[in-house]
Amino acid sequence: MGQTNAYMQIEIADSNAICHYYPAVDGGRPLQVKEAESYLDAHDITGYDKMEFHRLISSSEPGELNLGVCPNIDFAEVMYSKISLDKMKITCWFYPPSLEGPHMNAKDIMAELNRKGVVFGIDQEKILEFLDQHYYNTEYVFAMGKQPVIGKDAKIEYFFNTNPSLKPKHLDDGSVDYRDLNTICEVQKGDLLARLIPEEKGENGKDITGREIPTRTVKSTRLSYGKNITANETKTEIFSAVTGHVTLVGGQVFVSDVYEVPADVDNSTGNIDYNGNVHIGGSVRGGFTVRATGDVIVDGVVEDAFIECDGQVIVKCGIHGMNKGVIDAKGNVIIQFIENAKVFSGGYIETGSILYSEVNASEDILVTDKKGFITGGMIRAGGKVESRIIGSSMGAMTKIEVGMAPDKKEQYATLQKSIMMLSQKINKINPIVKTYQDYLKAGKALDKKNLMYLNNMMVELRENKKKLEDDRMIFNSLHQELLNSKHAKVVITRDIFPGVNITISDISITTKDKRSYCMFEKKNGEICITNL
Repeated sequence: MGQTNAYMQIEIADSNAICHYYPAVDGGRPLQVKEAESYLDAHDITGYDKMEFHRLISSSEPGELNLGVCPNIDFAEVMYSKISLDKMKITCWFYPPSLEGPHMNAKDIMAELNRKGVVFGIDQEKILEFLDQHYYNTEYVFAMGKQPVIGKDAKIEYFFNTNPSLKPKHLDDGSVDYRDLNTICEVQKGDLLARLIPEEKGENGKDITGREIPTRTVKSTRLSYGKNITANETKTEIFSAVTGHVTLVGGQVFVSDVYEVPADVDNSTGNIDYNGNVHIGGSVRGGFTVRATGDVIVDGVVEDAFIECDGQVIVKCGIHGMNKGVIDAKGNVIIQFIENAKVFSGGYIETGSILYSEVNASEDILVTDKKGFITGGMIRAGGKVESRIIGSSMGAMTKIEVGMAPDKKEQYATLQKSIMMLSQKINKINPIVKTYQDYLKAGKALDKKNLMYLNNMMVELRENKKKLEDDRMIFNSLHQELLNSKHAKVVITRDIFPGVNITISDISITTKDKRSYCMFEKKNGEICITNL
């Protein structure tokens, strides 16, 4: 017979209710007193000796008890049910009829399920199982919803290094070798570059009430690539058509030969704009521009010139910007020194020294030469700033900001202004709209001109509210990022001088005295200084 739960059955005899009790078998669930009393109350059986009744249903042996006078009417089998909060299943259990009362059949159970709104996932076999067994006070799951099948987003496998993070070699004497770099990812003709794994669509689910549960929308993608690349017939694999180098820029694969400039970029070459990597064997002279969709490598020096690329910039000497020179790279910047220039990096910046310059990096700024220093200018990093020396004994105005990528911090400030302006506009329009609406509620009519003005105001109000909501969502996200920037710190491996302004996330301090071998970081809402 197996495990069964305890239950009781009522016999109606000569207007008396006789309780027949059947205890649990093989570890089944005992009968709960409250459940049993509620069952009796539901059938108007009252006035019985509760102590004797409790003793009966607490026993481990079958028994019976005359509960006294009751209505002389037999009653039917009863089904109770509970629908889960997510409406994905209904659990049912039964109490027996009186000894001569009618039993439920499959049609009765189905009607009861339908009355509860259950129309999907009904388990007919479970219903028949109960009708065959008639185990009482036992839970049966008569319907189960169908969980949605979660699809898989399309993805791309790349068969080359898509995130080169090679850094200059640090020599034993503490200096840095900016000449011996190898960050180019070489490929041979016919090499497999990438493979597209298509998306797998999901399937909607359904709860037991028949309501559809939508699965998430899967993301599709495609292989994006430039020249010198071939694809198979299904566009799911791409191959290099030439021997050269491969880069991934903004999700697009590029293969190209390196554009070699054997000497200086000057009047003999003019400005350079190349779809690929550029290698300049000499220097970039003042007033000239170099643009590339890949990396830019300069063996010499950069003067007051402009370099812009989608990859990384390597300048094996440095930049004498003369307050006009600019380097703007979406990738890393590795350069021997930065002097009187502006440098922007979407990755990290590693250099030997920074003098009176504006330097911005989404990740870290590392001044790692054995005599490395940051003197004067504005230094901004999304991660950390590390240098041997920061500031100077002459009090050069030096500002260090860490904790958020510069472009995001600029967006943060712009959103802050936008939210203030939109709030002011909304506060200005709201009273106008309310005045007109009150006028209409009073049963007065507006002429065509005023009605058009009201409609325009309401459209403007709606648009401003939507824009304010969108701006606040992005602003709050950036604000949390700013507050939770755990990697943000300023590390000094020798000396920091008085007068250096340090901002970490949203807190600023200015150094009052000289300190050595220390680190500035944000802890518990303030900037703390610890020794290295």
